[in-house]
Amino acid sequence: MSGSGPDAAGPAGLGQPARVPRGLVVTVSNRAAAGVYADTAGPLLVEGLRELGLQVDGPRVVPDGEPVREVLAAAVSSAYDVVVTTGGTGLTPTDRTPEMTRPLLEREVPGIAEAIRARGVASGVPTAMLSRGLAGLAGATLVVNLPGSPGACRDGLAVLAGVLSHAMDQVRGGDHRRVEDPGSGR
Repeated sequence: MSGSGPDAAGPAGLGQPARVPRGLVVTVSNRAAAGVYADTAGPLLVEGLRELGLQVDGPRVVPDGEPVREVLAAAVSSAYDVVVTTGGTGLTPTDRTPEMTRPLLEREVPGIAEAIRARGVASGVPTAMLSRGLAGLAGATLVVNLPGSPGACRDGLAVLAGVLSHAMDQVRGGDHRRVEDPGSGR
C-alpha cells in the first residue's frame, strides 16, 4: 500500500495510523425538512466526501434560519474537520445560510467559494454567480456553503477534491508543500 490514505503512517512516520478526517453534510431546505420532497443533494455530497477519504455523517436536513446556526455550532463543538452545507445560499427572502454561517467563522477562505461559483459559471450555469455561499474556519472546522442543486454540489465537490486534503493539513498545522519550479532550479 502507498503512503497515503487512512492507513498511512501518522505524523513524522511514527507508524501510528493517520486519523480519518470527519465530515458532516447539512442540507438546508424548508421543503425537504417539512417532508414535501426528498433531499437529493445531501446524499450526493455524503458519497462525494467519502470518495475523498472522509468519514461522513449526515445528511442532516434542517430548515433555513436559526436551525442552520444551531447545527453548525454543534458540528464545530463536535470537532468535525469539514462541514459542507447545501442550500439556502440564493437570493430568496428565506435563503439565510450565509447569515447563519458568517458569525461562526473566525477566518473566511473566500477563494473556495469563489472557485465554486467560477466552476459553475464555466460549466454554463450563469446563475451560479448568484450564490452567496461562504467558506471559512470556525475553530478547526472548515465550513463550506454550497447551493442546493445537485449540479452545484458536483461543482463544489470537484473544487474541494483539489484542495480539501491540503486545507485540512494546514488547519492541523501542516507545512506548505514545496512545489519544484522547473525554471528556477529549486
